[in-house]
Amino acid sequence: MPQNELTPAMAFTGLLLQNHPDAIAWISGDATDSTLNGSVKFYQTSYGGILVEAQIFGLPDISVPGSSNFYAMHIHESGDCSDHFSHTGLHYNPGNTDHPDHAGDMPPLLGNQGYAFSVFYDKRFTLQDIIGRSVIIHEKPDDFTSQPAGNAGNKIGCGRIERFV
Repeated sequence: MPQNELTPAMAFTGLLLQNHPDAIAWISGDATDSTLNGSVKFYQTSYGGILVEAQIFGLPDISVPGSSNFYAMHIHESGDCSDHFSHTGLHYNPGNTDHPDHAGDMPPLLGNQGYAFSVFYDKRFTLQDIIGRSVIIHEKPDDFTSQPAGNAGNKIGCGRIERFV
């Protein structure tokens, strides 16, 4: 590929630099993880998929110097983050597939002393599919095997996906 040809990565970087997502989920922790906060942003791309950018602060390993840990992150069916996130339903799974092939299954977050940053591209859902649903962060990594949801433990963070205006 010639060096002056636009690649998807170059286009994605441009979207991130504009910092104007099409949708956003503002993440908050539950009572136990009250310092957990951040955002998950969703950008429509010219490639037919969605660019997802997550920036999360206050993950449980924040007080352990030099620590790192993985945390599962999923889109769940409902955007109702009330009552310790107990009303968010199951993983968003319109194709009725096994885990980890749900449309709502996302790469894990790698927290480093409480902070995680991740960007990835996904073609398994559209913006219209996810508006009103929630992004959930779990206390443990997803094992990518256990059914129906990866044995990722308790929900420690939640945010409703809304259009960004």
